[in-house]
Amino acid sequence: MNDYSILKQDLHDLSDFLIALGDEKRQAIIIQLLEEKNCGGLQVTSLAETTNLSRPAISHHLKILKEAKIVNYRQEGKKNFYYLNHEQTEIKKLQSFLDKVIRIMNEKDNS
Repeated sequence: MNDYSILKQDLHDLSDFLIALGDEKRQAIIIQLLEEKNCGGLQVTSLAETTNLSRPAISHHLKILKEAKIVNYRQEGKKNFYYLNHEQTEIKKLQSFLDKVIRIMNEKDNS
């Protein structure tokens, strides 16, 4: 018998991460950061140019991505450079949740 309350809690814990990933504009920012060749990060102005979003819109979306632990930044003087969070904690949580779901589905198929 499976304890679905654990899955419910897992989903609750992942909700900010999933919401952050669900927006097409934030997806475009994530893809742009993935495409960054030197991994040094991108400034808001660079992201605005490549995504066709305004600087305030980029800043808003970056705030959400930072809160969801998808994006991090570093400062050089007054400049901020944004990059994908290398910690990957939330991605690993999602992967674990999906593994549990697949296991349950496979158990049901085999019963």
